[in-house]
Amino acid sequence: MERPTETDPEPAALPPALRSWLGPVAVLAATAATVLGIRYAGHSRPGAVDARIWAAAQGVGQPWRFVADATDFLGEPAGSVLLVAATVTGCLLLRRPRAAVLVVVGTGVSVGATKLLKPLVGRTIHGGHFSYPSGHTAFLTAFALVTALLVTGRLGLGRTAGTALVLAVASAAGALMGWAQVALDAHYPTDVLGGLCTALAVVPAVAWLVDRTADRFADRSADTGRRQHR
Repeated sequence: MERPTETDPEPAALPPALRSWLGPVAVLAATAATVLGIRYAGHSRPGAVDARIWAAAQGVGQPWRFVADATDFLGEPAGSVLLVAATVTGCLLLRRPRAAVLVVVGTGVSVGATKLLKPLVGRTIHGGHFSYPSGHTAFLTAFALVTALLVTGRLGLGRTAGTALVLAVASAAGALMGWAQVALDAHYPTDVLGGLCTALAVVPAVAWLVDRTADRFADRSADTGRRQHR
């Protein structure tokens, strides 16, 4: 694999054109996740909005039950590992090492954040299982967001088109997994909204950190190379 040069820099995990818009989106998402967590802290039953959406989503028959089960599998350990491994391989083949790191770290931190938040919020479902926020929804939203960032960088999309694509893809993935979790009676609707917001808050921040760390290593390597050639 050829190493990036000063004229051919390593592509950023978070395209520069999107930083000014995804930053505020991350802040708003973090705020929404926090507000929902406070609102439903310690609850063990659906709220009024949850009850309406939940009633409409329950009792799905075939083939929708199969779709819900298949989508749920993507958030299980086996399914998520397969998705991440395949995407990391693709990123490396495309010479996008930062994107490969972001796929692993972005999805991992998003799911890890939900695991930390669940006992703090203390919302339960089905006899004491912590439910807020949904880790399955956070995973698929984060995965889709990372993939969309890679596509945006590859296509060289501008700020408006790139941001629209990233948010549309992430929201669609979150909505799909959220529907599956509600249809399978695994989460309240506001749990899945919290999971989506968690991923939207985490991934842009992780992407920025990946770029910042990689840039520092690149600068140090360049300085070392210059010293060696003196």
